Amino acid sequence: MTEQQVSLATTAARNLATTTKSVPQMQSITSRWLLKLLPWVQASGGMYRVNRRLTYTVGDGIVTFVVEGSDVRVVPQELGELPPLRGYDDEYTLRTLADRFVQREYAPGETIAEAGHAVDRVVLIAHGKVNQIGAGEYGDEAVLGVRGDGRFFGHTALLEEQGRWEHTYRALTRCTVLELSAEDVRRVRENSESLRRHLAQARDVAEPPRNEHGEAAIELASGHQGEPVLPGTFVDYELHPREYELSVAQTVLRVHTRVADLYNKPMDQVEQQLRLTIEALRERQEHELINNPDFGLLHNADLRQRIPTRSGPPTPDDMDELLSLVWKEPAFFLAHPRAIAAFGRECTKRGVYPDTVDTGGHRIPAWRGVPIYPCNKIPVSAAGASSILLMRTGEAAQGVIGLHQTGIPDEYQPGLSVRFMGIDERAIISYLVSVYYSVAVLVPDALGVLDSVEVAHAADGAAA
Repeated sequence: MTEQQVSLATTAARNLATTTKSVPQMQSITSRWLLKLLPWVQASGGMYRVNRRLTYTVGDGIVTFVVEGSDVRVVPQELGELPPLRGYDDEYTLRTLADRFVQREYAPGETIAEAGHAVDRVVLIAHGKVNQIGAGEYGDEAVLGVRGDGRFFGHTALLEEQGRWEHTYRALTRCTVLELSAEDVRRVRENSESLRRHLAQARDVAEPPRNEHGEAAIELASGHQGEPVLPGTFVDYELHPREYELSVAQTVLRVHTRVADLYNKPMDQVEQQLRLTIEALRERQEHELINNPDFGLLHNADLRQRIPTRSGPPTPDDMDELLSLVWKEPAFFLAHPRAIAAFGRECTKRGVYPDTVDTGGHRIPAWRGVPIYPCNKIPVSAAGASSILLMRTGEAAQGVIGLHQTGIPDEYQPGLSVRFMGIDERAIISYLVSVYYSVAVLVPDALGVLDSVEVAHAADGAAA
């Protein structure tokens, strides 16, 4: 038997109650640390020019390959990244050289080239990591560097006097390489007058004096006595400095006048539509600052400022190596949350516990006192590989800076405008929402990138 109700039910009572509502929520909103941490510089005229001392190209680029199934071929024009072939543009000869490369596989720990032996081939690393090994301070073997995809060694085999291997190269992981023997180079050289002439010039031209960063040297004298003749000098500049043009992200926000007129209590409909639209534009802005192929940080890091991890996951040793690249006033690391978690696992394995720093009430993990901020805009590949960035910031520190322009018409936020576009015949109000931005790396050593960061968990039963 059902008991008779003696008071007003809650379902009926709700008809007289006022519902408390939240503002519209959006899951894609993130902390956007990069936008908060970058110092923003006014780019009047929509352009920012980075003037630098003259720097000589040293030819330490990345070689690109074409993969067809299990077969790998080098793109002929990419052979111009090898220092002896820099500037050489005979397509037929480059194609002939590319066709003579032989694909080889090396197992982890297998030696590719032995120090002291004659340089008998050019080696291009298509996939994998190779340790560059030399003698340590006390005569034992020491890993002097790690070379990854697209790197190369043995390019002196292109010259008539090849020399000897200065280091031993040993596969750290399973490697796929392309090799061109010195004998094949000799045959191609004998049949190409242009190649012989170019290689002779590459061998005979003396390199201009430069410092360790490749900049034109400034002649100085110090520690002298008496009245010696002091060297004369001047600071040479790049003749064609890079210019960064402000990029733009835009959209047209549309709101029906009926909605804007009638449905504004307790929240302004236009304001909420605009708020979420601006949030989406700011998210796209941060994505572009990292990934844009023209000015994004991942694509504009100097090749000498990119290093691969030694074993896959980001270890304390890898982070220290990255700090050694950006050692002058490093401001912060930027990493995908999964990369930060992978670094934490590696620290836990070693019994190391990174410290934290306080940033506006947030406890942020840090390494050697440099905070590690999360950023989900850094891509993670399907295989679970990502990158970690480390940068120095600010114009005074010759670091990384954000570029924008304030004072634009109909400015709603710095560098962002909301422009009324009118009402059409369907009674729809339109607003043009625009944000202008870019990012500049003032000197190459202001930005370092740790590549090939494995963020996936090791498979069950795999070695720790």
